[in-house]
Amino acid sequence: MTGDDKSKRKLRRLIGIVFSLASLVVLTYIAIALISGRGLKLSRLTGAFSSREPAELAEEYFFDVGRDRVFANLEGRPAAAGTLGVQVLDAAGEETLKDPFRMATPALYARDGLAIAFDIGGTAVRVFNNEEILASVEAAGPIISASVNRNGWFCVCAQEGGGYKGTATVYNGSGSKEYRVSLASGYVLSAELSPDNRNLAVLNLTVGGSRVTFYDLSSDSTDNVYELPGRLIVDIRYLNSNELLVITDGAMTVIDRHGSVRELFSFSGGRLRGYAIEGEYIALHLLDYGVGYHGRLATLAQNGELLGEIVTNRDIVSMSVGAGFVAVLRGDGLVFYDITLGEIPPAEDRAPTVGATQVVALSVGDGAAIVAGDHSATVIRLTGGSGP
Repeated sequence: MTGDDKSKRKLRRLIGIVFSLASLVVLTYIAIALISGRGLKLSRLTGAFSSREPAELAEEYFFDVGRDRVFANLEGRPAAAGTLGVQVLDAAGEETLKDPFRMATPALYARDGLAIAFDIGGTAVRVFNNEEILASVEAAGPIISASVNRNGWFCVCAQEGGGYKGTATVYNGSGSKEYRVSLASGYVLSAELSPDNRNLAVLNLTVGGSRVTFYDLSSDSTDNVYELPGRLIVDIRYLNSNELLVITDGAMTVIDRHGSVRELFSFSGGRLRGYAIEGEYIALHLLDYGVGYHGRLATLAQNGELLGEIVTNRDIVSMSVGAGFVAVLRGDGLVFYDITLGEIPPAEDRAPTVGATQVVALSVGDGAAIVAGDHSATVIRLTGGSGP
């Protein structure tokens, strides 16, 4: 669902909220990006990609959602959330959905053609697709994070008081409550619902590290608890109905509710700066333990196979995985790579994208990415793209 969105902006907002809501908790949270959900997730912040060949493609997108905009991909259509609500445009830049509502700190998480927008520290939640609002709820307390699965069921993590350190509430596709977890110890960071709507995984911080707890929605008891003493889990997401990907500051691990644990990929002395996940592909940005931006980019299959790896010395602001390509927004502009990290030139020379803060890969035609900052959103296409 969304690395690089989820992502970096979302994590920073989440950290601030957790600090303000739980002043006794000391978080040293890594600023990671997932712009897609994510992006990071907590989030986190990417949607599914499907091949489209519209007759006309927009060169620029004009959004009217207020400030602090965050973006996601809804099956080739760009979605945005801001302080004034949410909006979805088609490939030609025409509006297909708009829902105005107030958010102080907007966040957006998308997966499989569905998106959830929420107000970090507020109470507003909207679940939507390309054309309609599917559910609208108000949380009972300040929201920390939220996620949606492929069936439209969604989870909202919040601080609701009553002596608890946080709650995770599961809603069905129409917005009715189906399940609720209240934790008396360990602050809730995020929750993920399995694709079959049967199991809930809740991530929370403890005094000694991080913990993931599995819950069966048909029972009040826990299935399994995965403890990681002295380490920070920065994200979780279901790969399928049984396996959960756990992302830490040192490795990617796959666990399940029965207690099985296997390491997918170790960062081998590097530290995680950002990541993006889409479908069967994972992109990682790892920094060396040194001064500056020296590190490496790597792409993986979901089974952990290393597909590509290159050394980089540039600041990477955001990255996103599309249909067979990786869009990397560096401090000096946008670069496209294929999934093995061979560089792909853009379709034509473009104005510099310096100052942009987010990139979202869009699978329209032969591939394109939307590069956005506070005041603009421009489309850049791969060589051979079917644009005007």
